[in-house]
Amino acid sequence: MDIRASDEDRQRVVAALEQHTGAGRLTLDEFAARVEVACGARTMSELAAVTSDLPAADERPQRELLLVFLIAVVTLVILGVALALRA
Repeated sequence: MDIRASDEDRQRVVAALEQHTGAGRLTLDEFAARVEVACGARTMSELAAVTSDLPAADERPQRELLLVFLIAVVTLVILGVALALRA
């Protein structure tokens, strides 16, 4: 028995296909065809088949973006405290 795919699962696969297209692994025609299959996939195995010949998605950019975001938040908090103490 195969597990049903959710909309979030399909969106995650489309995002991975976008990354692979940006990296030059897929042509725009291949991308369009795979997105069509991914959007129509009902099960997780159908989704897995769409990316089976591609390397696993690189999560570093997401981690780096999260790190930059956290640094920005900490900086804003420190500036807020400094301004509050100064007033």
